Amino acid sequence: MMLPVTPSLSPETRDGRQALSRGAWQEARGAFESVLLLREEPEALEGLGLAAWWLDDAHVVFDARERAYRLYLAAERPLDAARLAVWLAWDSWAFRGEHAVANGWLQRARRLLEGFPPCAEQAWLEIREGSMSLFEEGDPDRAHAMAGRGIELARSARSIDLEMLGRAVQGLALVGSGAVAEGMRTLDEVNAAVVAGELTDLVAIGLACCYLIAACDRVRDYDRALQWCTRLKAFCAKWGLRPLFAVCRTQYASLCMWRGTWLEAEEELRAASQELADSRPGMIGEATVRLAELRRRQGRLVEATALFDQAGPNGLALLGRAELAMDRGDLRSAADQAARYLRQVPAHNRTDRAAALDLLVRSLSGLGDRGGADAAMTELSTIATLVNTLPLRAQASAARACMAAADNDPDTARQHLEDAVDLYLRSGAPFEVARTRVRLAEVLTDVGRAHDGAEELRRAITIFSELHAEGELARAKALIESIPKDADAFDGTPSKPAASVGGLTAREIEVLRLVAEGLNNQAIAERLFLSDHTVHRHLANILNKLSVSTRAAAVAQAARRGLLA
Repeated sequence: MMLPVTPSLSPETRDGRQALSRGAWQEARGAFESVLLLREEPEALEGLGLAAWWLDDAHVVFDARERAYRLYLAAERPLDAARLAVWLAWDSWAFRGEHAVANGWLQRARRLLEGFPPCAEQAWLEIREGSMSLFEEGDPDRAHAMAGRGIELARSARSIDLEMLGRAVQGLALVGSGAVAEGMRTLDEVNAAVVAGELTDLVAIGLACCYLIAACDRVRDYDRALQWCTRLKAFCAKWGLRPLFAVCRTQYASLCMWRGTWLEAEEELRAASQELADSRPGMIGEATVRLAELRRRQGRLVEATALFDQAGPNGLALLGRAELAMDRGDLRSAADQAARYLRQVPAHNRTDRAAALDLLVRSLSGLGDRGGADAAMTELSTIATLVNTLPLRAQASAARACMAAADNDPDTARQHLEDAVDLYLRSGAPFEVARTRVRLAEVLTDVGRAHDGAEELRRAITIFSELHAEGELARAKALIESIPKDADAFDGTPSKPAASVGGLTAREIEVLRLVAEGLNNQAIAERLFLSDHTVHRHLANILNKLSVSTRAAAVAQAARRGLLA
């Protein structure tokens, strides 16, 4: 928030403020410190706090702002004290991760502002508390309402900077609630005002840009993000806005991961992690989680596990650990962690819930919990329809394929997976395309279309090789090696589905023979070069087809019918 107009400032303090307006942080700091060598002046302390904030000097930030706050109170200037209280709330959250302390400062600011007519300080409080509610509580409705009050107050105070900042918070909240088109239009408008030079407050400008990148990250709108990131990078470089860009670049890194530029993602995350560790350790969690997700995709699961654990209670870390559990075939753990994440995210925060719902559908389908999978699929479908972005529609299609496979309906599963591949292709998401092709290959192979499955695997292998996704690459290569060699000699004539024996497919018979040998799911998966999840699905289909409830009963039934000969 811009510093207030104060006619009685000393020349040195005025010089410091002019330096701040130019982004000359060190010069501003020197000017304010020269004043404070002679006398305790709250305006100089407030200016020093802002200069130190841009310079990532947390000790000076807290010391200067707390002293300024006390001096403003002693001088019976509650509006100025309230403004500092809001800053200290943000500092406590960002620098130290002290959420309770941050809340205390916010409530102190609200108390100080009681009884005053509409003013900029009230707008600053509403907008900052709204944004913190969105990021900490995941509550887009509350954030939208608070930002709306802030916008009205900013208009009364004739502050275009605060009004646009409030609109940026509202735009991000709209995206979170599922009103993506409206939210993006709002964010585009705010950032157009930034580019046009309508805003002058560098804090408001930086936050508005970051909120746009955060929104793009949530819905995988990387084309829009790239357009604005080019401007944001140039702007931050010009003004030396390191702390704001360090946060933004963690979100930008996710977009790099999505479009397959993993080297760029790693560079962005390493730089952001270093900057945040040095200056704002309370905000490093997201960078750590995103680096962990990159390691997971690369197949470096031990490193990914350590990084997710290092991130602590971060909500995204829960999702990451759930995905790791899926990668290892531990469906129960994946389902439990996805459900735990969902309990923390309000139902109206739709874009943040989608990934966990997808995980829940996949894991519960594999566990045979049709009721739970149905409930998660219903919510995911509703969100995909409401948000209507290509990535979410692809995610929903792939989730429906899991349910169809669990219902022993491979043709429907195939169609949903084909739709998901097409949508991911249009989204520019190579890793997701390749993983979906592998799942499609498994379905095609199970119904006797091995040559088609092999072709899907070849395409996936090409992508995984280019990405250096070593874990997925090894799995895809193992799968293609398990396909009968004559399936590779495809002459252009569509193959006929393999005849089933007693209602079981050839692959299901193969799995059941290994069950009869006493092998567990993991051993069967290793023998057949399948995932634990795929083996579990085959066994569920076998039990359903033979109308039995246990593995032993399935083996006995199949033996009596001569299926294991």
